Amino acid sequence: MTWHPSDVLDVEGLKRDAFAVRSAVDAARSGLVDRELIAEVVVLCAVAGEHLLVVGAPGTAKSEAVRRTATQLGGRYFEYILGRFTEPNEIFGPVDLRRLREGVVEVETAGMLPEAEIAFLDEVFLGSTAILNTLLGVLNERTFRRGSTNLAVPLRICVGATNTLPEDPALAAFADRFLARLFVAPVADARLEELLETGWQPAAAVPAEALLPAVDRLAGAARSVSLAAVVPLVATAIRRLRGAGIPLTDRRVVRAQRLIAAATVLDGRTDATAADLWVLPIVAPTSDTQVLAREVLGDLLTTAHNSSLLYAAEEFSDGPRARARRLVETSEKLLSAVTDPVEPDDRLRVEATLREIDATLAEDQMPESIRSIRDRLIAVLGP
Repeated sequence: MTWHPSDVLDVEGLKRDAFAVRSAVDAARSGLVDRELIAEVVVLCAVAGEHLLVVGAPGTAKSEAVRRTATQLGGRYFEYILGRFTEPNEIFGPVDLRRLREGVVEVETAGMLPEAEIAFLDEVFLGSTAILNTLLGVLNERTFRRGSTNLAVPLRICVGATNTLPEDPALAAFADRFLARLFVAPVADARLEELLETGWQPAAAVPAEALLPAVDRLAGAARSVSLAAVVPLVATAIRRLRGAGIPLTDRRVVRAQRLIAAATVLDGRTDATAADLWVLPIVAPTSDTQVLAREVLGDLLTTAHNSSLLYAAEEFSDGPRARARRLVETSEKLLSAVTDPVEPDDRLRVEATLREIDATLAEDQMPESIRSIRDRLIAVLGP
């Protein structure tokens, strides 16, 4: 008898958890403009059990996006900005002075990184050698060791942020622990009105329900996902990427499968398909190599989609199907909120959405669903 993941996984429960997490992502990204991608990839990595590096200039809302997503998911959260003079005890906790008098080095970790379930470390590469060496164990082995303290840490995901990638080769091993990479730029001109309006409004209320248990169940389900159908495609993709000069260590190649499995369960399924391969460009190390990866893998990513991670599937695949689904969803929500007569703020949002549609899809490439929603948006504006 052939074993199949659906024989042991509660598929309906998986779909409920995926829907709940999608709702949390929607809530997190509702207060963000052009940063929806960060919220979605944080969730993807949390389910995969991998870490994320966000690269972008100061003032691009990296920390705010991570903070809002962590708030929606719940759990213990730790955040810190590293600097050249940051001491290890600021991250991991102070040494217990009472035990030190007895000749034993123990660390009081309450409220610090070793007890966090979600962590955000800004300017992560500015940490000292002592901090980064300790972080290696935390990130890779989920273990904190210092003196006689040896703890298993509950960390689901650590998000590191930096303004630029480090050029120091000594930091390469540490940087490689962040499997996923995101590169953010200032908000696009087409969404400036939305940015100004959203930035003037207060932040959304904190939800009562923590969804980290749902993330954990999805993570458990991801470990049972069948990858049989995509292994040949992944091998082909990796050969293409390496052939194009994109450096991928064996560790990154193997662990990329975790992102594929996480994308599968977040789409409510137990078997990975070609639709989940959009995660592969995320593991390319630089902004330029991610663009190249999308070009090299173009024909493998045409079916990309994910019902929970619409923006991410679109961004990393450039697939018409994913892009169209995201634009239709955004427009439908906007149309449902528009009143008659149209309020000035709603008019600005409609105009911005139309600009995004026209800037994203050429007229001869628009699916019928996009043409229809575009006509409805134009009708809202009137003659």
